[in-house]
Amino acid sequence: MCPEPGELHPVCVGVVPGVKEGRMWLRLDQYEGVTLNQSCFTTHCCSRTLILNQSFVTTHCCSRTLTLTDPVLFRTGEFPPPPPKMAADSMEIDDSLYSRQRYVLGDSAMQKMAQSSVFLSGMGGLGVEIAKNIVLAGVKAVTLHDTKKCDMRDLGCNFFIRQDDVLNHRNRVEAVRSRVAELNPYVHVDSSSIPLDLSTDLCFLKRYQCVILTEAWLSLQKKVDEFCHSQQPPIRFIGCDTYGICARVFCDFGEHFEVSDPTGEETKEIFIQNITQDDPGVVTCMDGRTHGLQTEQSVLFREVNGMDQLNGTTRQVTVLSPYSFAIGDTSGLQSYAHGGLFRLVRTPSTYSFETMEHQLCEPQVLTPDLSKPEAPLQIHAAMLALDAFQEEHHRLPNIGCCQDAEVLVRLTERVNHTLAKPASLWPELARCLSRTAQGSLPPLAAAVGGVASQEVLKALTGKFAPLQQWFYLDAIEVVKPLQSLSTDEFIPRGDRYDGLRACIGDSMCLELHKLRVFMVGCGAIGCEMLKNFALLGVGLAQNSGQVCMSDPDLIEKSNLNRQFLFRPHHIQKPKSSTAADATLEINPEMQIEAHLNKVCPATEGVYNDLFYSRLHLVVMALDNVEARRYVDSRSVSNQKALLDSGTMGTKGHIEVIVPNLTESYNSHRDPPEEEIPFCTLKSFPAVIEHTIQWARDKFESAFAHKPSIYNMFWEIHSSAEAVLLRMQQRESLEGAFQVVKLLSRRPSQWEHCITMARLKFDKYFKRKALQLLHSFPLDTRLKDGSLFWQSPKRPPSPIEFDLTDALHFSFVISAARLYAEIYNIRYSEKELSQQAVSRILSEITIPEYRPAEKRIETDENVKKPDQMKLTVSSEEERDAIAQLEEAIAADHVTPERLRMSPLMFEKDDDTNAHMDFVAAASSLRARMYAIEVADRLKTKRIAGKIIPAIATATAAVAGLVSLELMKVTGGYRFESFNNCFFNLAIPVVVLTETAPVRKRQIRDDIYFSIWDRWVVCGHQDFTLSNFIAAVRDKYGIEPTMVVYGVKMLYVPVMPGHHKRLKLTMQKLIKPSVDRRYVDLTVSFAPESDGDEDLPGPPVRYYFTRDEASDTLGL
Repeated sequence: MCPEPGELHPVCVGVVPGVKEGRMWLRLDQYEGVTLNQSCFTTHCCSRTLILNQSFVTTHCCSRTLTLTDPVLFRTGEFPPPPPKMAADSMEIDDSLYSRQRYVLGDSAMQKMAQSSVFLSGMGGLGVEIAKNIVLAGVKAVTLHDTKKCDMRDLGCNFFIRQDDVLNHRNRVEAVRSRVAELNPYVHVDSSSIPLDLSTDLCFLKRYQCVILTEAWLSLQKKVDEFCHSQQPPIRFIGCDTYGICARVFCDFGEHFEVSDPTGEETKEIFIQNITQDDPGVVTCMDGRTHGLQTEQSVLFREVNGMDQLNGTTRQVTVLSPYSFAIGDTSGLQSYAHGGLFRLVRTPSTYSFETMEHQLCEPQVLTPDLSKPEAPLQIHAAMLALDAFQEEHHRLPNIGCCQDAEVLVRLTERVNHTLAKPASLWPELARCLSRTAQGSLPPLAAAVGGVASQEVLKALTGKFAPLQQWFYLDAIEVVKPLQSLSTDEFIPRGDRYDGLRACIGDSMCLELHKLRVFMVGCGAIGCEMLKNFALLGVGLAQNSGQVCMSDPDLIEKSNLNRQFLFRPHHIQKPKSSTAADATLEINPEMQIEAHLNKVCPATEGVYNDLFYSRLHLVVMALDNVEARRYVDSRSVSNQKALLDSGTMGTKGHIEVIVPNLTESYNSHRDPPEEEIPFCTLKSFPAVIEHTIQWARDKFESAFAHKPSIYNMFWEIHSSAEAVLLRMQQRESLEGAFQVVKLLSRRPSQWEHCITMARLKFDKYFKRKALQLLHSFPLDTRLKDGSLFWQSPKRPPSPIEFDLTDALHFSFVISAARLYAEIYNIRYSEKELSQQAVSRILSEITIPEYRPAEKRIETDENVKKPDQMKLTVSSEEERDAIAQLEEAIAADHVTPERLRMSPLMFEKDDDTNAHMDFVAAASSLRARMYAIEVADRLKTKRIAGKIIPAIATATAAVAGLVSLELMKVTGGYRFESFNNCFFNLAIPVVVLTETAPVRKRQIRDDIYFSIWDRWVVCGHQDFTLSNFIAAVRDKYGIEPTMVVYGVKMLYVPVMPGHHKRLKLTMQKLIKPSVDRRYVDLTVSFAPESDGDEDLPGPPVRYYFTRDEASDTLGL
């Protein structure tokens, strides 16, 4: 039976909890017909399917779940608009948006997340932080819940509430809903303001996979957790709170929570050196590589020669050393010959959770600060006491009230006695918590919000080890030095900073307002830092404060997944100025100056010493080591505090650098990245990473480097005829041979580009293999008698071109398109079809292969030669001259033909053929060497050197940095500062002391550190001898060597250097006109003969005293 359009048709829903009868009505205004069956009906015109379950209705086209709590009438026109159809329904992931996050979570977890709904209660600072992070991550739907109205304090903790919301007394949840929804068009965000208390029927929570409560009393948290725990399957429950200086996260994911991948670390294949034929058999890794295994883990073997029975089998390991492990009895297997690889096999883990009620007295806690091992239990007791205080008094302790503080201390003692393992008492913590409980520290909410958000994603996906079951974090070091201030410092003033003021006092707030900060970089961490600056009131215009930031990059779509200040309409706009505008929406009182410069030696004219002299501190929000080292050197040189942070996937770190207290970023060096040997890349790839890097190098060489060299050559040598004449005169012109070859082979139409691509296929994947096998036949042996072709060397197999093979076609098309682009040749979409390409390929004649007698490099220590400086044979010279003569005669040396268009590799544009070429080339080379092919996602990550990233870690790291910023602003003592490393996947958070500055001794009474800089002021006639005497007179020790950059100004043992003593510093250094000073490196004679010279601090030499006075205020 099909109702007529416009007719109301009842559909029986069945038994609904709490409702005697349930009935749903569909209005068919837009539909042609409805097919009914026992469980669902389908509207044919839009294929909308409504599944009718016992208590709810799901619309599949938008993945909405509608719970029926009363007999109601639904009309299709009254439904909220569905979210965009993407991940949940099509199971396709928008890589242009989620690419960096995919490398953290993986596609399976992303798809699970995109099918999950979350209920989040409490839209304070912590709640909105969690909302931001999980919506950016890409869950299916989020219901935001809150019953409170916006007030002035919300402006200081909730970055999505505006002044108008406060003035108009809007509900907090309504104020933030649309702004949260803007973060991700694929996530449906709705809101609820119904009361949620002990009398609420919790059945409505059954439609959610995860429930998060913030700003909820403990009694309600226990009730909701009990309900969620009792469901089948359990609803994952997370309770979070921040009160003043303390924060907590509680997780309950049910009695049996399965995790597919506890660590998220990529499993790597490791080559085998040997396997003993014994009981137990012992596996040894090749080349001293560490295996990284743990006893009872399992590994999978393949490509083992001799002991073939191991291939494809899984063995449990017993670790013997970092380089070897036992795998059980191998005595009955054939003896090991050579080769083989193993890989860790991931096995799911099951975690068991108790309810909050059970966990209160015997909590499982994570310990973040190893110097305070009892702190988590002490905070646990104090916060439970605060819960009891609220339940009893229906309020939080009053700001600065000593009586309330003592009540909380006594309650904490009482709670502590109820714990199975009581902690030692920490009355100071309870008093600080009492005094600040009504306040808020936005950075603490950001840090804990990042941790809690990652737990939400774990709950939904089963990816990464969950928190068991409590996480506590305190910021007592921030407020401890402020407790002696008068109560008046902390009382409300009726502005947006009242919550912050309750914690740190008005004077400290004022110091933050006056702060002048330079932030380098405005990516994910930069956006999060700006949010924290806005909430803290850093750099207010009325207090002469300022936040200056610089970032040369433009916004890309992939940024939107983490850099929450940006929206789709901002794409291709500058990051810095766009972020500045968005930050001013959060706090219009700030003064922000946005630059588009790269902070590097080339911009020292902008970011000079005068610029740094006006700053209080520098914040690095950078993603590469080289830039960090440069900014660190400038900060140390100008005696400015520096805050560094970074993330990679779920991992994050922060480092605090304070003048005269700590070491600097450059004080430690990470080990250099292991380079792939040139001969491995060129001829002997062993793993997929080698083939991907080879393909990336081929792209760079053919489509970037060579076109750039070509252009540079013709810019220097504008006349082809002049070049020909010089070549004929046997004059050496760097790059001429390569440039003339490019000119002679330059294509002029699309068909030529196809031909070039086809010839490249033959060269890369057939001729290369044939040449290798000609030079090293399969039975080739080394001097010691062992086979040449044994692990890790793999013999290649030539590939015959097959147009019906999609990979072959992809390589030819992508290479041809790239050739067309660098040579400015147009083509149509029709010419890209397989039919059109087949026609061209059928007419191409492939030259017969003839082996060459050339040496193939096998030494792994040999570096890649510079192609521009290779020796050219006489025959090659003659050929080049003939080719150039022919080009000139054919009038092929026009300005257009003497220009190419170099390409810059762009991994995130799937339409430009860049990744098509790299993926096809890498996969074909992998096939040629029998290496397991990588998918496009992995290829893109390696080729594009993509750093995995996720908003949860970014938020956490920025919050922790901002806590340290407050300490730096307050001029706190060394022991107050913390560096931090965390991995939210495991999860682990480790707070450590900063590295104290080291003092280096020159003489018994002369020491210096990286922060010391000696100063000498000269004049126009000031000689090198005067300089050495000035250092001796002022600092008590005479330099024995003076160096400026790489220039040796004075080294006594070098001939003629004694004569330099009479030369002026001006003549020796030859400064530019605007140069006011130089930093010189000096060394001093050792106290004992035979020892090396002792380095000293840098000596800043001012050319005149006036210039020194301007800078130093002399």
